[in-house]
Amino acid sequence: MIPLQTLLQLSGIKKSFGAVRALKEVSFELQAGEVHALLGENGAGKSTLIKVITGAHLPDAGTLTVAGEELHGLTPARARELGIACIYQQPALFPDLTVAENIGLRLKKLPSWKKNDHTAMRIRATELLRRIGAEISADAEVGTLSMPEQQLVEIACALGSGARIVIMDEPTASLTQKEQHLLFAVVRDLRDSGVGVVYISHRLEEIFALADRVTVLRDGESVGTNPAGALTESQLIELMVGREVAAIYPPSESVPGAVVLELKNVRCAAGGVRDVSMSVRAGEIVGLAGLVGAGRTELARVLFGITPADGGEILLDGNVVNISSPGDAIARGIAYVPEDRRRHGVILDMPIAHNITLAIHRKIFPHHMLRAEAERELAEHMIRDLGIKAYGPEAPGASLSGGNQQKVSLARWLAAKPRLLILDEPTQGVDVGAKSEIHKIIRGLAKEGLAVLMISSDLPEVLGMSDRVAVMRGGRLVAWEEGATTDAARIMAAALGQNSKEVA
Repeated sequence: MIPLQTLLQLSGIKKSFGAVRALKEVSFELQAGEVHALLGENGAGKSTLIKVITGAHLPDAGTLTVAGEELHGLTPARARELGIACIYQQPALFPDLTVAENIGLRLKKLPSWKKNDHTAMRIRATELLRRIGAEISADAEVGTLSMPEQQLVEIACALGSGARIVIMDEPTASLTQKEQHLLFAVVRDLRDSGVGVVYISHRLEEIFALADRVTVLRDGESVGTNPAGALTESQLIELMVGREVAAIYPPSESVPGAVVLELKNVRCAAGGVRDVSMSVRAGEIVGLAGLVGAGRTELARVLFGITPADGGEILLDGNVVNISSPGDAIARGIAYVPEDRRRHGVILDMPIAHNITLAIHRKIFPHHMLRAEAERELAEHMIRDLGIKAYGPEAPGASLSGGNQQKVSLARWLAAKPRLLILDEPTQGVDVGAKSEIHKIIRGLAKEGLAVLMISSDLPEVLGMSDRVAVMRGGRLVAWEEGATTDAARIMAAALGQNSKEVA
């Protein structure tokens, strides 16, 4: 058992950016050999607190103590010297260097003569990757790796740096289930070796599986620290949002109408989509379930014309259509909110108003005439209707929390007044409060008659939001689950290829 030792202590931390008080009175403590979860809605102050701990921001008031030493003027370089490492949701690696070179740059106290010893770096990198169970070549160029693989390299970098305090910010957001299990094993290994882990996640099941203690931030203040085992999920949610979230999954109030989308043996060799037949009706939410790599996103890309179908038929309102580009899809009333909102959903440097009108330029700016007032009015309407928290239409996308960025991405396509809305992981990486709001918006759209195809890896979300569920595996549709008969065990069994029959 690790002797009780305080690695990190923050007391009365305050931080403001102009008139915005990001941190008001935050206190936080991390022990050696502890996994301490840090929770809160988007905008609660978690990111700012991380930047204070890592030296990226200097607090306006309060004290920061590391291993008994009170620090003033902490810098990122000094934080690294003290053994503080942060693994962010978006990996900060050099894409043109190899995995071994990236890890070598952070190796603890590497002798100068070894900094150019590529063999030594490769051997050490391989050892670290093996320790976390990552099947990644040390010679691979980082730019060729997937996002989950880069995340695992970041963890190896932290281990190599000899960190005593490791901060993990949404570490499983882009990991497969297998990789998540590897990560959990690494976190427990770190805890057992005396490392203190600050774990940030919106997935509450992870918190109960890993955390020893939980500190909740709300509106820039710490509202409580408790043993993880002393809280229920509903109590934790109430601490985070300051109210009881009674209906994260609001009940369906729509009556499905005519078939809007019908697929007949749709195929796409480039996307690995094989003979998919299904339908989505007006006023209906069809959940598309399956494991990572099952072909769900690939099917969405086919329907939006990014990788066009090369076989089968796509029918909209009963008519066979050819969708060879996103322009075709938009013209036919299909909207697509992609999974990666930072890369494909919201342009972070662009104002909210510009983001919202990107898909309807020809309508709102006929004959290339600038109509700033019309654009602003539309943006204000969307901000109000979707409950986007921003200081105005001119606010840049980067100034918004994850949940509000997702709402802006949704607003862009709602402005185009689509017949079919495809949502890929609509609530990934957003907090429970924002998730509840997005679910209400989706339900409201279905009630107004919109046909919705929703891809989600969150099984409770699929169960709670879908009128029907289609399950994919290996690019094929392997099962249908209808309404009240939807069963989590059957969905998972079908996704895993157990007792499932392919749907013709």
